[in-house]
Amino acid sequence: MADLSVDLCGVTFKNPIIPASGVFGYGREYEEFYPLSALGGIATKGTTGSLRTGNLAPRIAETPAGMLNSVGLQNPGIDAFIERELPDLLTKDTVILANIAGSTPEECAEVAAKLDRTDVHMIELNISCPNVKQGGAAFGTSCIMAEQVTASVRKATTKPLVVKLSPNVTSITDIAKAVEAAGADAVSLINTLLGMRIDIRSRRPVLHNNVGGLSGPAIFPVAVRMVWQVANAVQIPVIGMGGVSSGEDAIELMMAGASAVQVGMACFTDPYAPVKIIREMDEFLNTNHIASVRDIIGTVQPW
Repeated sequence: MADLSVDLCGVTFKNPIIPASGVFGYGREYEEFYPLSALGGIATKGTTGSLRTGNLAPRIAETPAGMLNSVGLQNPGIDAFIERELPDLLTKDTVILANIAGSTPEECAEVAAKLDRTDVHMIELNISCPNVKQGGAAFGTSCIMAEQVTASVRKATTKPLVVKLSPNVTSITDIAKAVEAAGADAVSLINTLLGMRIDIRSRRPVLHNNVGGLSGPAIFPVAVRMVWQVANAVQIPVIGMGGVSSGEDAIELMMAGASAVQVGMACFTDPYAPVKIIREMDEFLNTNHIASVRDIIGTVQPW
């Protein structure tokens, strides 16, 4: 077998595949299919300072080559996560990335400070969430706001900090540089693209929130482009995601510059998707006589 291990921010992953935040819950349901130790890591459901019930239904809808969602960060809050979910996750022999979010930099910092006192391996800060102090804008669409929230969280924790970027921007490299300057140890991208569908019979949007995040194979080429751009713009590691559904997709993102890969919507269509992707990556490396997956990172040769 090829060596599938990768290192991010001083943390060793046995392989580069990580189920993305929001699709895997806390792993309990998927553990009925395979041991979680087979995974490189797990990005947990996004956690906020207090309980959130999420948006009103309908909040998920299928689209050609993907899906729209507007779940609204439904979660039990950071205290419940630390008390009820994290202890079990830390027994699974895999890297745990605690995904966090908040409406203000102060809330994000408070959540990170509580996690800093735990044994969680890494923190993933989602900056694609509404900032109520800025008229509903998202942290991740402004270099200034992205830098401010990253700096606040950086001061609150010594854990390796990954910042999850929004693709709904003019220049994602500028946002990546801003969070790098503010102390991020790595970036992950892309989060969902903003989309909308309309039921032409009722003349209403298919989602109660009107718009939602588009994920799935439809966004994969955008993810490859943005990962490649960001990997060539920053000095910190990149975790790629966005429409990955096969081992070849994961290889492609790593050749674009990703050091690890998160898998999202594919988990809904096939709960075995992450372990299948790991196996397919191993088969590709062996077939092509590549000793280590690290040898393919950033090896794309532009024309």
